[in-house]
Amino acid sequence: MPTLKQQIYSHFAPKDCAKAIVKVRRWEYILPSQASRFAVPFAFRGKRYFRSIKPLQTPGEIQQAFELCCDIKPKRVLEIGTAKGGTLYLWCQAAADDATLISIDLPGGKFGGGYVEPRAELYRAFAKPKQTLHLLRANSHADDTRQQIDELLGGEKFDFAFIDGDHSYAGVRDDFLHYGKLIRPGGVCLFHDIKPAHHDAEIEVDQLWDQIKDKFESKEFIATDDQGRHLGIGMVRIGPAGFPTDLQLK
Repeated sequence: MPTLKQQIYSHFAPKDCAKAIVKVRRWEYILPSQASRFAVPFAFRGKRYFRSIKPLQTPGEIQQAFELCCDIKPKRVLEIGTAKGGTLYLWCQAAADDATLISIDLPGGKFGGGYVEPRAELYRAFAKPKQTLHLLRANSHADDTRQQIDELLGGEKFDFAFIDGDHSYAGVRDDFLHYGKLIRPGGVCLFHDIKPAHHDAEIEVDQLWDQIKDKFESKEFIATDDQGRHLGIGMVRIGPAGFPTDLQLK
């Protein structure tokens, strides 16, 4: 049974969402250029279910990832880990005007996942008029999720992928080995939390990163967060021959 707080939040959700969308549009009016709209999810303030869309990543790191995405101007984008929707907003802004974007989030996921259903309407409003946005509340490792993504791609491949969901070694490895094959030659795949996470032993992305960074063209985006940590975002570029079928990982 929903708590009293949940009942109150749900009661106000339609009005709060409508106001949140108006606020996003107002910020877009104030910040009309693509580069300046990096500030929108950080500046936004809403109420209750829609209080924040701030990215969970270190600003200096996600800004570099955003600038890379702007340079690529991808037509097909995959995000694993929607969370508060901040990075989803940025990818919509950076992607081509007619891009297709797919964002997967696991309800109840440990690492920022499980946004409440009313937020989906706000997230859909992030897309540009001619963009197509698919929000999948699902497990990225599940066969039916992967089948759904294959159907949504329609034989095409991703230009840009951001993996920020399951942070266990087995989980991020599984995501990369499967979805990496769906990235076109020359496309990129980014990972969050590539540096050793001394603050959380369950974050094991660095173990995968150390195995793959020298097997691809790679780059690290490193900045200091407000607690003095360096969490890091890593980028690998798929080579001209496509994702290596003989990639050896433990």
